[in-house]
Amino acid sequence: MSVFHDEIEIEDFEYDEDTDTYYFPCPCGDKFAITKEDLENGEEVAACPSCSLLVRVIYDKEAFVCGELVEAPSSSAENKLELVRSRKL
Repeated sequence: MSVFHDEIEIEDFEYDEDTDTYYFPCPCGDKFAITKEDLENGEEVAACPSCSLLVRVIYDKEAFVCGELVEAPSSSAENKLELVRSRKL
């Protein structure tokens, strides 16, 4: 179980397009960081690389769903099954 320094909304973070990372100032002078990939994977903890503080990131998980393309099976029965499975995700 983690103890969080604070809970911060993703809108309060700065986004760096070059690194696909969100940053928020830490009291130690460094910055909490969490990557876009972490958010896509459901991660909600941003860590400071210079101290032990953690913050919980508040964000809409559906806004960060990773859009993977899955190759459809060859037969029509398999296609229907894959369509049903994808709707359950």
